[in-house]
Amino acid sequence: MPPETPKPSATTPRILIVDDDAGQRSLLNTFLTSQGLKTVVVDSGERALEVLRSEEIAMMISDVRMPGISGLDTLRLARQEHARLPILLVTAFTDVRDAVHAIRDGAVDYLAKPIDLDQLLALVRQATGLSRTAPLKFNDNRQLPPRVIAQSPLMQAIFRDTSLIAPSESRVLITGESGVGKEVLAEVIHAWSPRAAGPLVKVNCAAIPETLLESELFGHEKGSFTGAVAQRIGRFETANGGTIFLDEIAEMSPQLQAKLLRVAQDGRFQRIGSNTEIHVNARILAATNRNLEEEVKAGRFREDLFYRLNVVELNIPPLRERREDILPLATQILGDLTKGRARLSQAVAESLERYSWPGNVRELRNAMERAALLSGGELILPEHLPARVRSGAARAQTPDEMPADARRLEEVERTAVLEALRKNDFNRTETAKALGISRRALLYKLQRLREQGFEVDAV
Repeated sequence: MPPETPKPSATTPRILIVDDDAGQRSLLNTFLTSQGLKTVVVDSGERALEVLRSEEIAMMISDVRMPGISGLDTLRLARQEHARLPILLVTAFTDVRDAVHAIRDGAVDYLAKPIDLDQLLALVRQATGLSRTAPLKFNDNRQLPPRVIAQSPLMQAIFRDTSLIAPSESRVLITGESGVGKEVLAEVIHAWSPRAAGPLVKVNCAAIPETLLESELFGHEKGSFTGAVAQRIGRFETANGGTIFLDEIAEMSPQLQAKLLRVAQDGRFQRIGSNTEIHVNARILAATNRNLEEEVKAGRFREDLFYRLNVVELNIPPLRERREDILPLATQILGDLTKGRARLSQAVAESLERYSWPGNVRELRNAMERAALLSGGELILPEHLPARVRSGAARAQTPDEMPADARRLEEVERTAVLEALRKNDFNRTETAKALGISRRALLYKLQRLREQGFEVDAV
């Protein structure tokens, strides 16, 4: 039986969530209530101060940049009347000076978006006096669709996070190399959301010429440009009441990025050639195989749009980092292609597991299609695999075959990570800074260490 979320009691702490972004409010509300906490949700600092005067609140979590009273001002005003209230500030625009001021004024911490839910829960439990050792709870009632493979602990962790995020209205940025299955993850998010009965509209921004993408997304009026012989309804209108999935979002032009920013903010836009404003209610999921933070630094992607889309980031690891998924995926693909007649020989199974799969699941699918065509029988043999897979697998080494120097290097990295983690009191953000790596890279290193039995969480 899956563990049930404890029902709030009369003594359960009430958490006040303050954010002008509806998606962020929805995420925090969904997550904290799933952990058995009570919440009160407001969209401004002014409203937060009213709630604090009339209701009993155990902790406040506030965005920093909001219209009207900012999060920092809300913190200072709240402190005047509630000197001992724990207040946690979150922001998409990390500013060291703001952080210093916030901590000086009494904030318990200052978190950067997208928020690490594990870290957030630890801070809430610590600030409200709940046990710090209580485990993170996931919505285990969710069932993966039958065609989705997640045998590896890394993918199971991704889908546990997805089960928490999907019921909210938060925008989600899905990242990962080409061919890892970003579209599949978007389908699961939609299927597990309250919008599942509505449409899921998919747009590959790289597959549509730039001159046509605006019309594709937002529609146009008859005669608005040469070739516009009739009115066209755009994909955003089609997605009303459902979800729109924008794949390869980094390929979008700066002009379109500005228009998308407005839709992400308030759901409003105009068709090409029209002065009439249209409002749609569509949840935005975006995906990219690029490092959007680097694209922002290079001036190729708007920083404000990046933070609007990146309320939550889900990074799908490449297939080479989740080898438990390779054979189940290959077997499923082969079964579909041969109607269950063909099977993998032991030598082929070993080759598939040893190959690095730079093209990820897409490359695996192509290899299985080739093998099914060439085998002509019931058994897939090594000669039916592409030459690069055979040669790549032959060159690969299992951990036991790794030279001593490579094993030593792994030990050095593991020691450095664990020491930095303990030195920074298991704070992921500070540990990543100390190691000089991205926080995302650290999280995946910790995931692998946890699977190997090392303690990577505070006790």
